[in-house]
Amino acid sequence: METIYVDVLIILNIYVNFFLLRITAGLTHSPLSGGRCIAASVYGSLFSLMILLPQLGTLLSLIIRIAAAVSIVAAAFGIRGRRRLIKDTAAFFTANFVLAGTVYGIYSFFRPAYMHFNNGCFYIDFSLMILVITTAALYAAVRIVRILLDRSMDGSYRIFIRKGKKTVALEGIADTGNGLVDFFTGAPVIICAEESFRELTGTEMDISELPRGFRLLPCSAVSGSGLIPVFRPDEVLISCLTSGERKPVDAVIGFGECGGKAVFNPKLLKI
Repeated sequence: METIYVDVLIILNIYVNFFLLRITAGLTHSPLSGGRCIAASVYGSLFSLMILLPQLGTLLSLIIRIAAAVSIVAAAFGIRGRRRLIKDTAAFFTANFVLAGTVYGIYSFFRPAYMHFNNGCFYIDFSLMILVITTAALYAAVRIVRILLDRSMDGSYRIFIRKGKKTVALEGIADTGNGLVDFFTGAPVIICAEESFRELTGTEMDISELPRGFRLLPCSAVSGSGLIPVFRPDEVLISCLTSGERKPVDAVIGFGECGGKAVFNPKLLKI
């Protein structure tokens, strides 16, 4: 009977979880700090010990795996709304399935000396170099695909923002440089010109005395850092003038210097 080394099992799972979370962040554009990524990877590696337990049955094993994935994602990205948690968890599962399929394919080719599968967990007597190359190649492939998808979103846009009974239509521009995310909701921020603030509220923009429902959000740009007023609109629609498609999006509206156009990250059209 072959031996499973717990220390090797834990260390390899920390390494794999780290890359899976990085891939998830790349797929969803969710902010992920190095510290939280490492902490969540260590936490997630503990679930690999399920391989040492007796057979739990398909249903119980699946429930535990789903609970593990949700809690790992929550530990890494925080809980910033149910929709965001579901999206990040789905991306995490996708990354897991792709990696598992890739690893199994390489296993079939190289035929390592020992492989054990139990309760949805793998233990493979792989060369560390093969594992490093596999995860690095997968991560690079996901990043390339994400970049290509973002670039394919170029076009002319019209953004409709509704606050109560008031709706404004603004010329929009997709820009991956706008990575601003609302701390409270986790929603991307669309930056609009100060003139739009007046159109929506009927008052001039004054950060020292904001209307009800508005608050200040820290913002960093090439020109420096500061605070911008933001609010959660009742509805936001992004219309592509090229295709005619209209898409409702979950976004927070901010006001600042943006060249007179509403600047949004193209990932909004993929969420």
